[in-house]
Parts: sequence; C-alpha cells; structure tokens
Amino acid sequence: MRATPSRPLVAAFALASASLAWAAAYEPPRGFKASELLTAAQGKGPHHTVAVEVKADGYFHEFTIQSDYGAMDAEGESLLLARLNEVRALAELDKVSKSEVFVKAAGESLANVGKGVAATVQDPGATAKGVGKGLKRFGTNLGRKAKRTGEDVADSASKDDEDKPGEPEKSTGDKTADAAESAGKSVLGVNKAYRRWAQKVGADPYTSNELLKKKLTDIAEVDAAGAIATKVVVPIPPVVSTTASVGGLVWGKDPEELLKMNEQRLKELGASEDAAKRFLRNKELSLTHQTRIIAALYAVKAKDSAAYVDAASEAKMEREAAFFAEGTEMMQRFHAKTSVAAILPDARALVGKTADGRAIVFLPVDWIQWTAAFENAAREVGDRARKELGATKLELHMSGRMSDVARKEMSSLGWTVVEGVPLTLEAAKTAPKPAAQK
Repeated sequence: MRATPSRPLVAAFALASASLAWAAAYEPPRGFKASELLTAAQGKGPHHTVAVEVKADGYFHEFTIQSDYGAMDAEGESLLLARLNEVRALAELDKVSKSEVFVKAAGESLANVGKGVAATVQDPGATAKGVGKGLKRFGTNLGRKAKRTGEDVADSASKDDEDKPGEPEKSTGDKTADAAESAGKSVLGVNKAYRRWAQKVGADPYTSNELLKKKLTDIAEVDAAGAIATKVVVPIPPVVSTTASVGGLVWGKDPEELLKMNEQRLKELGASEDAAKRFLRNKELSLTHQTRIIAALYAVKAKDSAAYVDAASEAKMEREAAFFAEGTEMMQRFHAKTSVAAILPDARALVGKTADGRAIVFLPVDWIQWTAAFENAAREVGDRARKELGATKLELHMSGRMSDVARKEMSSLGWTVVEGVPLTLEAAKTAPKPAAQK
C-alpha cells in the first residue's frame, strides 16, 4: 500500500521549497561598463583613463584609474569624481610650477620644487602609490552601528601608533591622546597660502592624496614669499569637488578656528564630550569630512542629531567618511524644502522623520540589488522607523540606481524608492527631477 505523507511533513516540504524559491530571488553581483556610468569626459581625459570594466560587489561601483600621476582606485562614483578632480588639480599645479611668474618668484627654491615635478614625470606610479588602493571595502551593514569597545576608540583615532619593540606598551588612553596630538599637528600645518592654492585649483585642502598635498605645499612655500597667487589665473570647473558645500569654511578659515567652531556646534547639537572626542579624533574623518557632517546636521538641528555624530565616528576608511558626509548633506537639501524633525538613533544609514509621518532614508550609494543583507537592512530599518519614530510611510532616497528586482521587493515591503538624488547642490541645479518608484 502506498504511504501517504503526513500533513506536518507536507508542510515542512512546502516551507523548505518556499525558502529555496525566496533565496533564488537574491541577485548575484554584476558588472558594468564605464561608458554606462560616466560621461565621455569622465571616462577619458587629457591626464586620465578609467578602466572599461567596473565591478559592483556591494553598494558602490569600483573604478580603476590610470593617470599621469599613477594608478588609483575609487570606490563609488563620488570618490571617482574626487580623484579625477585631484588629477586635474595636479595638472594645473604642474603648469603653475613651470610658469614665468612662478620661476621668477621661486628663485633659489625652484630647484627643490622642480625636483618634485621631475619625479612625477619620471616615475608617476611611485608618486601616487597608495591613493585609494588596498583599502577595506565598504561593508553591507546599513542598520545598527557596531558595538564599540575601548580598543576601537584608539583604533579609530590612529592606525599607526603601534608600540615600538623594547618600549613599554601604551595604554588605550595614551594611544588616543597621541593620535589626537598627531592629527592636530597635521591639520594645523595647513596654512593660508596652502589653502589659497587649494581653492585656486578647486581641491580639498585636507585631501588624503599625498602627492597633491606635496605639490600644494611646494607652491604655497614659494607663494608665501613671492605673493604669486594673484598673478596666476587657474581655470576651475563649475563643480570643483565634494568640498563645494562648505568651501568657504575649509578654504577660508584657519584650521584651528574651524576645529573650535566644529567643537562648539557639536556641543550645541547635544553630543557628549566622549562622542565629540571620538568624532574629532578619528583620522579617517578629515577636517573637511567633519565640517561637512557637522554643518549639515547643524543646519537641520533634528532631534537625535548627536546620535548620528556618534555613528559617523565609526568611519574606518575614506569611503565610509564620504558616506556619512554625503548622507547628511542629502538630508540638509531635503530639509530645505520639507522639514526633518528627528533622526533614528543607532543607525549607519541616516533615517529622518518628517512632520507628516514619513521616514526618509538618505542613502548615498551607487547601486542596490536584492541581496539577503539589503533585505535584512530594509526590514530592520522599516520596523525601527515605525516603532521608534512613529513613521506611517517609508521612503528610500538614493543617489544611484536600484535593480528591477530590488525595486519590486521594496514595494512589497511598503517602501517608496526615489532614485538619482543629486549628491551636491551644484549637481542638483542641472539634474532632472528624481523619479519615485513604488
């Protein structure tokens, strides 16, 4: 006699089949062509070429750049544009260093400055070595921030304060203090002439690009003695870099004055002394990143802004620092038209609540496809926004694009998705109105 499966067995089999079907809906990583993502001028210019193949293993496109100043990697379109802007700035500084005005002003110091220029031409790979390379990629966690330990505080402040052999091991507090002192000296070395030349070529004065910093320093030293800045005209494109929104601060203010202003604003936002120290001492957050984040949060002054300062203090690489800065600036531009009243605490993705009950996730990422990690984040953030913020509607505003599968699944979870939100005010002036998908 043929056995009939029991109801529990049938139910278990059905559940397993459903689970397999659900898992099959997740999308594998995909690749792109640079031509799909960039303009012709961005893909290839007089001093750079972007590799044709572009990976997208996570939330950001991964670009490889070959330039006159060496090979560079850029995780995300915003960092790519920053790198290309640095290449353009380096080329302009090279022209300045060879100009008649500069040669006359340089005098005896020209030999030293010239050596740097010559080295760039003879061995460009060596000069830009390490720019954007070998960094840990942006993770998949968009939900709660990581649990912080005592050692994490020291690690975020400095990654190169390791004890020397034969010397007694430093305490966590000593390492953090040393890191803060080191970071302070580095920042305070950015003088007025250096910042003036950074502004002239549209560069971030607190860039991580060591070659660009060296060239700015060389020319600033000559300028400080010969006052050549007003005699040299340097063409700057309309969109110069990610510093545009706070350019008047990072270019115009003395770094010590800027640090004090940021400290005061953090206090007014309600950040604790410990949280402010973690944020300001994190070497991955340049003074420009810090100023962008604080300026945007300060402009909005939403409830629990201080909690997002604490989340941003966890940045462990430049990509994460840019993520936190871009997210807060997206919120600031949204707030200019629709008031943001509160921010969801303890979250890496910035979630704001409007007066009409919407929870808006401000997500500065290039690409979202349907993965287990993203589904978990969408569910977690949605649940928390409803419970903790009292949100009645869920919206995700992203700078990039979402796959058709991900868009459909987000709709089934109750999310409205707005794609193509500009990351800068300058881009917003010329960009078409972002499209909402539900």
